[in-house]
Amino acid sequence: MKLAESDDEKQLVARINELAHKARAGELTEEETVERKKLRAKFLANFRASFKSNVEMLQVFDKAGKEVTPEKVRQIQRKKGLRDD
Repeated sequence: MKLAESDDEKQLVARINELAHKARAGELTEEETVERKKLRAKFLANFRASFKSNVEMLQVFDKAGKEVTPEKVRQIQRKKGLRDD
């Protein structure tokens, strides 16, 4: 399952890939090396924020239908107003 990407994310990945291809060909300038490093850091920050958000929204149920979401996740959900219990 692939998550939907925004246009900004698509452009970010496209530029990272463009710089990667250029680096493999040995044609990367110093400015492009710095740009690539910044773009990679931005991509990872976005990925981590998205992943964290997905985990915080998670609810886990056992086979009997009883919720077994970890308490740490429940606490985060309560702080964000996502749980009433």
